[in-house]
Amino acid sequence: MKKKNSRSKRKAPIVRAADLHYFDLGILAAVQANNLQPLREIARSVNLSAPAVARRLQRLRAEGVISQDVSILDAAAVGRPLTLIVEVSVESELVEKLDDVRERFLASPEIQQCYYVTGEVDFILIITLANMEEYEPLTRRLFFAGGNIKHFKTLVAMQRVKVSMSLPLNR
Repeated sequence: MKKKNSRSKRKAPIVRAADLHYFDLGILAAVQANNLQPLREIARSVNLSAPAVARRLQRLRAEGVISQDVSILDAAAVGRPLTLIVEVSVESELVEKLDDVRERFLASPEIQQCYYVTGEVDFILIITLANMEEYEPLTRRLFFAGGNIKHFKTLVAMQRVKVSMSLPLNR
């Protein structure tokens, strides 16, 4: 029996973009830019009261529109200046085998982002490391020890030109 993924969240009701009010979009734009911004400043920017903004934020979090409130760290400042983009192809796309690969990637703290994609490869990984010496044991753990990896290709980022999780919002 597989253990449940510790990162899984409760299912929130599906909210369509059409269900988001103009005020919601303004609030979302403000918290995307700085989620520590005082409610009164957000309220002033969208022409609502602070309690109204607080209620809307609570609803947006409950509905899963705001999925996390996090601080974005500077990778170099915390000793992880190396960014790798890894293309991974699997041997078998049987659901159980794909799930095993997914779980392995989910459990690896070095992987910042993981995408199951269409095309010539199956997964794209964004990995941060302190140095290349850390990569060899990581490849053994992720790609060799667990099996079902046919091929992987590593691209080393020379410069982080843009790093963002902000979404464009049409207001």
